[in-house]
Formats: sequence, structure tokens, C-alpha cells
Amino acid sequence: MRVLLTGFEPFGNSKLNPSGEIVKAINADTIIGATLPVTFGGSAQALIELIKLHKPDAVLCLGQAEGRHAMTPERVAVNIDDARIPDNAGDMPTDQHVVAGGPDAYFSTLPVKEMVNAMKTAGVPAAASLSAGTFVCNHLFYSLQHHLQGSTVPSGFMHVPLMDQQRVEFAGLPTMPLAQMVAGVMAAIKTF
Repeated sequence: MRVLLTGFEPFGNSKLNPSGEIVKAINADTIIGATLPVTFGGSAQALIELIKLHKPDAVLCLGQAEGRHAMTPERVAVNIDDARIPDNAGDMPTDQHVVAGGPDAYFSTLPVKEMVNAMKTAGVPAAASLSAGTFVCNHLFYSLQHHLQGSTVPSGFMHVPLMDQQRVEFAGLPTMPLAQMVAGVMAAIKTF
């Protein structure tokens, strides 16, 4: 099985994004890794081009979630962009649809509960999460599910905690070692 695994570049004033660092750290013949821009306009377009190019058997997108202490596969993508901060291009949409005329929401087609159980079994803190929010992570997740609607390719999104190297920048927020997050992603992928 060939899996397309994506993460994001750093955003805001951050020097790192754990989702992108996880993708860089994974070296497996069956995993196609890519780092996407943290922009409403470019992230989904880049992802869809990667899907068309590589024709993966499954797609898992990763994103950073400050404040989370566990790996959290998302259940639902909602059809709304509502940013509290600008993306890396300076865009800050408010109450806009991700896809005009699209359904209100899409569910992940990945085995969310099985992913959580596999990560926990591997010793990685994990929990299911209901929603990917309304920033670029959700925009990408919704666009992914919309593009693959009716397809047999399982797809979804997972948020990851901050990395240990981000403790100074995000003082007081939970972090996780990169190696543990990589182990979590690998355990989750085995459930597809």
C-alpha cells in the first residue's frame, strides 16, 4: 500500500512545524512524504496535485495543534474557513465556505478508532478528536475529502502535539518527542 503523508511548513513566527518534521523523519518505500504551505489558497491545490501525480492507496495529512498532549486523528471536516490569525500568505477568511455548494461536513474515511488503539498500543498518547477546527488544517481536510468523495482511497487528517524543541516558543504547553510522534504515525498507518 502506498500512502501519501503530508505535513505543513512552519507558520507565523515559528521555526518548526512538527507535522512537517514528522514527514521529513519518515523514510519508508511505501510512504510518499510532502510538506504543504500553510495557506488557504495553496495547501489544497498542492495536495490534489500530489494525489493526481502519485495515485496513492491512502492519504493521511498531519497538522500542528498547540495545547494537545496526544496524537489526535480527526473525525469531521467542516465546510467553513474562519481564521483567528492570518495564514502564511496573510489571508484571514471569515465565515467562508471551503467549497461553495459543498456538503456541510465530511467524515474521515480512515479507521479513526483503530488508529487511536494502535498508537496507544505502541506507547504513544492518542485520542480521537471531533473537528479539525476552521483554520488551514480543516480547509485541507475538507478539500481532501471533497476531492476523494466516492473514491475507494481512504483519507483523513491527524493533529499532532508540539515538539520538545518548541518548549521555549510555546512555554507551558504540552510537547512530545519527534521520535514518539513518528512511531505514532507509523502505527496509525498500519491500520489502513
